[in-house]
Amino acid sequence: MAARELIRKRVLITGASSGIGRDLAVQLGDLGAELLIAARRREKLTDLESEIKANGGFALASVADVTRVEDRENLLNLCEVHLGGLDILINNAGVGAMGRFDEADPQRLRQVFEVNFFALAELTRAALPLLKKGDDPLIVNISSVLGHRGAPLKSEYSASKFAVHGFSDAIRAELAGDGVEVLLVSPSTTDSEFFDAAIEDDTKKDWKKRGAMSPEVVAAKTIRAMRKRRHEIILTFGGRILVWLDRIIPGLANRIMAKFGQ
Repeated sequence: MAARELIRKRVLITGASSGIGRDLAVQLGDLGAELLIAARRREKLTDLESEIKANGGFALASVADVTRVEDRENLLNLCEVHLGGLDILINNAGVGAMGRFDEADPQRLRQVFEVNFFALAELTRAALPLLKKGDDPLIVNISSVLGHRGAPLKSEYSASKFAVHGFSDAIRAELAGDGVEVLLVSPSTTDSEFFDAAIEDDTKKDWKKRGAMSPEVVAAKTIRAMRKRRHEIILTFGGRILVWLDRIIPGLANRIMAKFGQ
């Protein structure tokens, strides 16, 4: 099958104000995609919109909280009115929380799932009528290597990303007959504002590891996978090793995580 063309593709990106979402917007704008960029922080969004336009691209910024039904509906209305439809949905908005599960308030789990899974799933559901009418339609779910192997002190986040993984696999099969493709992207630690913006962190740990991937690299690898029509990518060698170790020698993976993962 021919590579996917991205020029003039109509793209909605959530969580676009920083990190991976921002770099996806910049790079897709440079490639000629027409963008609706969404996030909660107005100033950062409008700065991004101006940057994309200054580079000769097309972008429309919309402040939105993806956990709100009315905000999701508004984003899709904007796609219809200003883009004329939707070809690619990139579900990038997400939050983290760090700390022991047995010491956490139950609300922490619900907050993480509201953003990382329920909002993603419901925006996807609402977007499907537009996507099915789109040009070579694609859903991109930005997940995590922790959606393949859970890690201690990130139980809620890991669980939410496992949910995204299973959801992506299921709808990929369901939508195959409609021509809508699904790409699951699983980065490892990324050098972004993710940890600074966590809902809660009881660990007092420095989570920003040396060698963390830059969001620019994550975005570039994601776009390459979009073009190549990949269904799933794990972005780091270490991430792939962890996933395969968990599948082949799960007992060893458990011992490693118990000793070094917290």
